[in-house]
Amino acid sequence: MQQEPFTISIAQTILDDVTKRLERVRWPDEVEGAEWDYGANREYMRELVDYWRNTFDWRAEEARLNQWHHYRVLLDDMQIHFIHERGRGPNPLPLIITHGWPGSFVEMLKLLPLLIDPAAHGGDPEDAFDVILPSLPGFGFSDRPVRQGITNMQIADLWKRLMVDVLGYPHFGAGGGDIGSGVTQRLALMYPDRLIGMHLTYLGSALSSLDPQGLSEAERHYLHEVERWSAKEGAYSHLHATRPQTLAYALNDSPAGLAAWIVEKFRAWSDCEGEVERRFSKDELLTNIMLYWVTETISSSMRLYFENARNLSPLQSGQHIEVPTAFALFPKEINQPPREWAERTLRLQRWTQMPRGGHFAAMEEPALLAEDLRAFFRPLRTHNVTKQTL
Repeated sequence: MQQEPFTISIAQTILDDVTKRLERVRWPDEVEGAEWDYGANREYMRELVDYWRNTFDWRAEEARLNQWHHYRVLLDDMQIHFIHERGRGPNPLPLIITHGWPGSFVEMLKLLPLLIDPAAHGGDPEDAFDVILPSLPGFGFSDRPVRQGITNMQIADLWKRLMVDVLGYPHFGAGGGDIGSGVTQRLALMYPDRLIGMHLTYLGSALSSLDPQGLSEAERHYLHEVERWSAKEGAYSHLHATRPQTLAYALNDSPAGLAAWIVEKFRAWSDCEGEVERRFSKDELLTNIMLYWVTETISSSMRLYFENARNLSPLQSGQHIEVPTAFALFPKEINQPPREWAERTLRLQRWTQMPRGGHFAAMEEPALLAEDLRAFFRPLRTHNVTKQTL
């Protein structure tokens, strides 16, 4: 298994095609005064599409993305894309960070320089990391799975092989949010001897065989809030987990539709007080959207929900992950578990209540997240971590 350097280079015909499609958007009607109550607001979507068509410069973004070291490696029958940046310090700690949906590896790019070169950002070079940012199978420049049953568990196994067999790291740290949190937890459950520690910003609510009589008041409130949120906001997840292919025809054919499906989540799940551009510029939003468009991966990314819903067993009550764990709780994260809920399955060593930020923590508050990662892994670092030079 040999990794190969990879350069992002999208064919001009694809870029010309998206421009033509953006010129022919057939806009839906909208109830007067709807704002965002019914979903993506038409006025904002018109503004975003106009910027996309007339101002957004994919080639400039492509050049910015290509400043990092990209690779692809064949694992089983899939080419997996990842960024690998070596830390600038005396003993960098290898750290694999996994994104979620509707994000991508570009979510982590503000965080990346803070982790690989802390001294250049007011930190201690002793806290440097070698950072690995993979694209989930079916996302971005990783291959789309062609067989059924690829779940967080199979992805965790791919990540172990990437880190150990391909990159030569016998021990490493891991972190993530959203789907990345689920992959990271499975990695810790399956390979506790490999993981030095894991850092999470999101925690799911799925536990089987749980006696409700044994829950604290805070846990009961949490599960009630999860249920309430799911009824109000979770239609996307239910659709992904039941009929992703039907929606895929529309989103893979209409860039405006794809943008609406994704941007609405960046607004709803971030600490932006209803103004999405308080947290994300149009260029940031569109770069992430374009990653789905140019690779035609919206369908395969949604299928991961389907596969996890059918083929991934929830953690059993009493099943405990023994890898040292940190949890950073951002106030606008889409679920807010109490500490005792996290301690049911995690060996929790650090719990941080963040002052601001939401679901897209690495984009919204990279400095806060970087400092929490440094502080958690600092006492876990060893002096016998080895790495393979690329």
